[in-house]
Amino acid sequence: MDGTPQEITSLVGREVYSNNGVFVGEVEDVQLNVDGCIVSGLALGELNHELFSNVVAGENGVIIPYRWVRAVGDVILVNDTIERLRQPDGEGEEEVAV
Repeated sequence: MDGTPQEITSLVGREVYSNNGVFVGEVEDVQLNVDGCIVSGLALGELNHELFSNVVAGENGVIIPYRWVRAVGDVILVNDTIERLRQPDGEGEEEVAV
């Protein structure tokens, strides 16, 4: 990311894709760390239910850690979402909050 300050609200409504081009969801809200004055997570709705079916069955949204964000532009690209959710040992599943 280029470091140019942007309004936090500009993230709401953007589509989120994995770095492999798979649709993940749409940003509905942001999670803030008020003490650190940073965005700590993205609350996603309109989920790709095929991607999240084993993790959040029956739920409407998830919060993914902002550290997964690779780039923000017209869409938001995130790293490793699919790989983290599908790891056989379950590592990473705890990082997706329902």
